Parts: sequence; C-alpha cells; structure tokens
Amino acid sequence: MSLAPVIAVVGPSGVGKDSVMEALVARVPGIHRVRRVITRPEGEEGEDFERVSVETFEQMALDGAFALHWTAHGLHYGVPVDIDELRHTADGVLVNLSRSVLRQAQDVFGDLIVISLTADAKVLAQRLSARGRESANEQARRLGRASLPLSDGLNRVIEVDNSGALDATIDAILAALQPERA
Repeated sequence: MSLAPVIAVVGPSGVGKDSVMEALVARVPGIHRVRRVITRPEGEEGEDFERVSVETFEQMALDGAFALHWTAHGLHYGVPVDIDELRHTADGVLVNLSRSVLRQAQDVFGDLIVISLTADAKVLAQRLSARGRESANEQARRLGRASLPLSDGLNRVIEVDNSGALDATIDAILAALQPERA
C-alpha cells in the first residue's frame, strides 16, 4: 500500500490557507489535516494548533517528535511524526507549511504536492488587518514578503488565486488535483 501524498498549503499571511484547508477537508472525505505544534504566545489565536512553550518545543524536537520543524516570524513550528501514520489511511494529508521549508519537506515526505495560494495585495492587506493578530509594522513586513518565489526544484506545484470566492478556489484546486487522485 502506498502512502498518501502530503499536500502542503503555502502562501503569504492573510491569503486564506486555513479557510482553504478547512473547505478541502469538508469537501473531500479522504483528505485529512495535520495539526501543527506552534510556540505562539497565549492570546494569539489562529488555526487549530497545539500551543507549547519554546522550551517544550525544543525538547520535543530533541525527542524526535517532529517529522519536520522550522522557525518563521519568530515562532517555532512543527509537523508531528504521526503524519506518517495518517498517510497510511488517508487519500491526502494537508499541512500548512512555510515556503522556506518546501525543499526539506519534499526530501522528508517524498510525495509532496504544493498548493501555492496567492491573492491580490489589497485583499491580503484587508484580511491581515481584519484578523488583528499583528501590529501595523508586522502587517507591512508580512505584505512585503507576499511575492517571494517558491524554491526551485519542487516536483508538483499548483498555483491558485484565492482573491475571490472560497468555493471557486476549492473547485480550482480539486480540478488540478484530479490527475493526482485518479
């Protein structure tokens, strides 16, 4: 039995990664989402994640609790090793990754599909402002990173604009994944 592909959802802050992932899981029963471990401080919300201290995270990394881990925006992020078990029972496993770790993720997981979400700059700015997690300076810094390119050498990348209706984005992703799901 082959392992299900890991489907990395990437894109700039505010592009709607969490909304897209929730909608994909709701629409396709065989696709499952991995819950990340993050050192996000108390009071800062976001996706469904496991909040840990930096010290706990570092110990988890030393103990081999992560299939993949990295630092971005001053936080530590980890993908638990149980992703491998999930790959045995799912049709696809969704995980929100940083663009900076995609080559490493491809090396770790082998079968990696990247869904690269984009959105109009005004849409990104509105979404970042509405979520209220970052200061104005942090929002500007994140918007400045929005157009950074993906790593070279990625095997499968699906680019989708998420400026409009969520259903249209999901339809476009599923149409592009269809050959993978055959």
